[in-house]
Amino acid sequence: MQGRIYNVLFLCTGNSARSILAEGLMNHWGEGRFKGYSAGSFPKREVNPLAIDLLSQFAIPTEGMRSKSWDEFAVPGAPTMDFVFTVCDQAAGELCPIWPGQPITANWALSDPAAVEGPLALKMLAFRQAFALLERRIRAFIGVRLELDRKIVEAAVREIGRLGRDDEAPKS
Repeated sequence: MQGRIYNVLFLCTGNSARSILAEGLMNHWGEGRFKGYSAGSFPKREVNPLAIDLLSQFAIPTEGMRSKSWDEFAVPGAPTMDFVFTVCDQAAGELCPIWPGQPITANWALSDPAAVEGPLALKMLAFRQAFALLERRIRAFIGVRLELDRKIVEAAVREIGRLGRDDEAPKS
């Protein structure tokens, strides 16, 4: 359907790093065809400053980004999601709210860059690796022909979640 905007929610436990990066990247690469959102099951009080810094380095807007609960997207009046992707294995295993509209879901888990300890350079490397993997997945996702049969689209987004699964963030 031409002119339709697809809503995409990225979930993680803390909603401070991976899901925030994914939201920014989706809004950047989605070019008005996709609207990215992010949330967490147990959101942190603030977004990780390294996530904001990295998005800013690529001129991706960060204004208004905040760590928020997924409950905000499961209430009447919230945007109806077309896709819901978990970006951490912990959130994928949690009991999620029932999403109105039966969105297509997939697990796009990747290592948590915020968990890396050590020098700032090592932490930034972890954030850059997470950013690159999410960018690769999101660019693949926006190329999926969404007018195809739902089962084909579901299989495609699940396969995208396997991209880079063997890549690991640096360890401290």
